[in-house]
Amino acid sequence: MRKLLVAVAVTMAVPLVAQSHAVPTAGAAVMLQPAAQEPRAQQPVFLQKDVKARIESLIAEATAKGSSGATLADYGSYKVQLSVRSVSGGAEIHAHWDDVMLVEQGSATLITGGTVPDAKTNADGETHGSKIVGGQEQTLNPGDMVTVHAGTPHQLLIPVGTIYSSVVVKIHEP
Repeated sequence: MRKLLVAVAVTMAVPLVAQSHAVPTAGAAVMLQPAAQEPRAQQPVFLQKDVKARIESLIAEATAKGSSGATLADYGSYKVQLSVRSVSGGAEIHAHWDDVMLVEQGSATLITGGTVPDAKTNADGETHGSKIVGGQEQTLNPGDMVTVHAGTPHQLLIPVGTIYSSVVVKIHEP
């Protein structure tokens, strides 16, 4: 149930109603929690204007280094992050994390599936390589959302001269 609520809260482009029945500002994403969980001290609200401002603050570093990011919230079993890229990334396979990505700006080609021929796995179970062979390609644009499950090879290809940014919810899978 938590996964569904997290995904719904992040992906909705229209206001959501929190458990208190307060209506957030238009364009806001409200993180909801299941009623069975212990209530948090405060329901985080990520207003679209604040998310866009934070992305803007990450662009200079992403332009200089190829990528940049920030964690907006970390609850242990899931994280809400921002990712900004100006160059393509390598292939990745997360052992324990699902990624739910909502594209904010720019476009990219997402490759999923296939194999990572030069894969190297770290002690934490994260696998990296330079490319994916035999995967499926999908073009992502602002407003698109994708879920990449743990264990799935994936890679983002960023067109030259493009700034790509997304809100990413990382959900821990045991």
